[in-house]
Amino acid sequence: MEDPIQLKEEGNKYFQASDYEKAVQSYTRALKLNKDKALQAVLYRNRAACFLKKEEYGKAASDASRAIDINALDIKALFRRSQALEKLGKLDQAFKDAQKCATMEPRNKSFQETLRRLGADIQEKLRIQFSTDMRVQKMFEILLDENSEKEKREKAANNLIVLGREEAGAERIFQNNGVHLLLQLIETKNPEMILAAVRTLSGMCIGHKARATAILHYLGIDSICTWMSIDNEEISLAVCNLLQSIVDCLMGQGKEEHHGKEAAMVLDTKKDLRMITTRLLDMLVSKSVSGQGRDRALNLLNKNIPRKDLKEHDNSRTIFVIDNGLKKILKVVGQIPEMPDCLPLTENTQLTASVLLNKLYDDLRCDPERDNYRVICEEYIKSKIDPQNMDKTLHAIQIVSGVLQGPFDLGNKLLGMKGVMEMMVALCGSEREIDQLVAVEALIHASTKLSRATFIISNGVTLLKEIYKKTKNEKIKIRALVGLCKLGSAGGTDYGLRQFAEGSTEKLAKQCRKWLCNASIDTRTRKWAVEGLAYLTLDADVKDDFVEDEPALQAMFELAKTSDKTILYSVASALVNCTNSYDTKELVPELVQLAKFSKQHVPEEHPKDKKDFVMKRVKRLLKAGVVSALACMVKADSAILTDQSKELIARVFLALCEDPKDRGTIVAQGGGKALIPLALEGTDVGKIKASHALAKIAAISNPDIAFPGERVYEVVRPLVSLLNTERDGLQNYEALLGLTNFSGRSDRLRMKIVKERALPDIENYMFENHDQLRQAATECMCNLVVNKEKEHFINVLWWGFFFSRLKLVVLLCGEDDEKVQTAAAGALAMLTAAQKKLCSKMTEVTTQWLEILQRLCLHDNMEVQHRGLVIAFNLISADKELAKKLVETELLEILTFIGKQADDPKRQHIINVARDCLARCMDYGLIKPLSQS
Repeated sequence: MEDPIQLKEEGNKYFQASDYEKAVQSYTRALKLNKDKALQAVLYRNRAACFLKKEEYGKAASDASRAIDINALDIKALFRRSQALEKLGKLDQAFKDAQKCATMEPRNKSFQETLRRLGADIQEKLRIQFSTDMRVQKMFEILLDENSEKEKREKAANNLIVLGREEAGAERIFQNNGVHLLLQLIETKNPEMILAAVRTLSGMCIGHKARATAILHYLGIDSICTWMSIDNEEISLAVCNLLQSIVDCLMGQGKEEHHGKEAAMVLDTKKDLRMITTRLLDMLVSKSVSGQGRDRALNLLNKNIPRKDLKEHDNSRTIFVIDNGLKKILKVVGQIPEMPDCLPLTENTQLTASVLLNKLYDDLRCDPERDNYRVICEEYIKSKIDPQNMDKTLHAIQIVSGVLQGPFDLGNKLLGMKGVMEMMVALCGSEREIDQLVAVEALIHASTKLSRATFIISNGVTLLKEIYKKTKNEKIKIRALVGLCKLGSAGGTDYGLRQFAEGSTEKLAKQCRKWLCNASIDTRTRKWAVEGLAYLTLDADVKDDFVEDEPALQAMFELAKTSDKTILYSVASALVNCTNSYDTKELVPELVQLAKFSKQHVPEEHPKDKKDFVMKRVKRLLKAGVVSALACMVKADSAILTDQSKELIARVFLALCEDPKDRGTIVAQGGGKALIPLALEGTDVGKIKASHALAKIAAISNPDIAFPGERVYEVVRPLVSLLNTERDGLQNYEALLGLTNFSGRSDRLRMKIVKERALPDIENYMFENHDQLRQAATECMCNLVVNKEKEHFINVLWWGFFFSRLKLVVLLCGEDDEKVQTAAAGALAMLTAAQKKLCSKMTEVTTQWLEILQRLCLHDNMEVQHRGLVIAFNLISADKELAKKLVETELLEILTFIGKQADDPKRQHIINVARDCLARCMDYGLIKPLSQS
């Protein structure tokens, strides 16, 4: 067991040595072990001093307060808290602490000076506050005066918004009856004034729980939800942001600072959060709420109800919503836009509701909770099924369809309810178009699982064909087409689709492209055209025609910007097909011959799936702006952009990066930035594909341009993840090239590579039989050695590493591969310059060391020769005895030969090093100066 007093002394030593991080660690360990109150106060006080030095003023104030809680007369703790509070801008509290210090030690000049300074600062702050108060008053006068000039009102509104975002400004507005005045602005019903008021209130709530709570209670949740319900996108979004700011504060996600008992204040927020949740659930089923407002309510529930981390135990918010609002969410999912009694919806409302259903289901912890969820759904659907009322039954089928787009496993269980599947098939044969529309959509969502698709194939394919041929309603026609495509995919065959399309899938694809480009068709219907193309582009002729259709491509890219999970997945699928970036089984030639001999069918590659055709399609997509579309898709919310969609996008990016000439275009259009999150999150396959695409870019691009700022450090981990024996040789090689490129840029990047534990993996590739892998790994190691603080860097990271592996580096210098030799010689030159111990060690690791060194010094490649001479100079400079050993060998003749050569600008750096070697030998007295002519 460590001793707290010893740890305190250790922390004091670290503090005196200005190593504040280690001092904090020592004091923290001592606090965990200590039980003595007096020592505890000292430890908190000392740790506060460390935090002051580290400019972590909130922590400094907190620790000082804890010391004061133990001993109210601890003058050092009081003064340190005063210093911290001053830096935090809490001048009045800082003044009180400094005043206590000055009272206790009135002759202390430091305390008196601090009091004078704080007094002056407080006076200045009051002057500014008075000025701010006047400005706030003037702004409200202008805004509330209907006769004010428009330009003045706009300027005042913008100034008020900016002021509300600043802590000092927000507090002055709040203290000067600002919330009441902002409410008056909202009640003017002028959209510009409402926006200004709401945005100001939102700024005032950020990071301040007490103020946010007061604003919520003053405005009232009913009023806030009413403003969010209006059919004005800007205002609805602004009010949504206001409510999110309030919720963030209530959930403890704002800025929190603890200053001990004196500043403690506890607010019970659970009641307010439950009140907000209840009101949002009520909004979902209210006819007075606009489609925009309903979307905002769903988005707020999506963001704030399910747990952010499933490791957290408490899922009470989700349970509350399921018990009190699941039926309301199901009602939204079951709406049919074509029916007169439909609630106001946008194109995204029902999909967002399905996403919420999925998140709630995923947030449940045990089977009883999931069973309760299922029972509520089943009871609600049963209440809607009425053979005497077809409209009511339609809602039940629409609910099942919506659940299938959310928690799919639950949706499958609902399909198993008595009569549901039969009802779906029966509705396909109805004469009413609305029945066909709902039933076809439900069949499509139900057919994703092969077990369900088998039932539908045997009962619904003929109906879908008939619907497609007979209906004149484009909305139904396109859904029937997608249904046939999806059933074909689920069944593993085209099920007569080619015959149905009169011998050509191109005809179907052409029809889909026509629908896709028709801007007069609603987005929801055009979405189905994209999904149809996602299936049809498996055909080589279809994909080739599609990439040549510029309007269709642009229409698809535009649709990809919408917040729709299905559209994103379908667009990504179509692009994977067009770039042939899906996985294919490599045919073994011997097995192909055997199959032919036994007269079995052997699938042949379509001519348009060959590499040259694929590359042409890739070039066409790049020209059409596919990278910008993909970058936009990556920015979608995690609820919309699923892991499966991420994997598909990563596959497309990898295909686009195949030609090095295109990588600059990809970077310029935001591809480098978009690939980083794909490499860090998603499926294992998706992360590998994205990491490989990053490696391709990193291998040949300037990192400062491809990954500017801090972004470059995020790329290191994906590259290191490819240094794995499970990855293929190309992935290993391009990752090593990328790391080599990075390691040549800066000390910080080199340290990042080391921290990601890449060294053992890079070392493994230095033993590879493959020349290119061995060369890349050696070059990477060479670059990693370079460091401005070389001596320290090698002591810490490389001494043990190279001391035990020096033989490998020396032997690599004797390799026949010139690039490997160059890299190894560079590494050895830098290492021997930094560590004299390595110089003597080098002569012991192998008997071939001298022969290798001589070969380097006589090499035809000037770069290798220069590095060899530098190694020789390092050995001579390290030790006189070692220099004597070298002088007694043929190396002296080599140095003399090179040193005597006439000056030559091209070789001067080589000649100079040889002369330096000879000069050092003369200094030792091992050789005599050359006789002058």
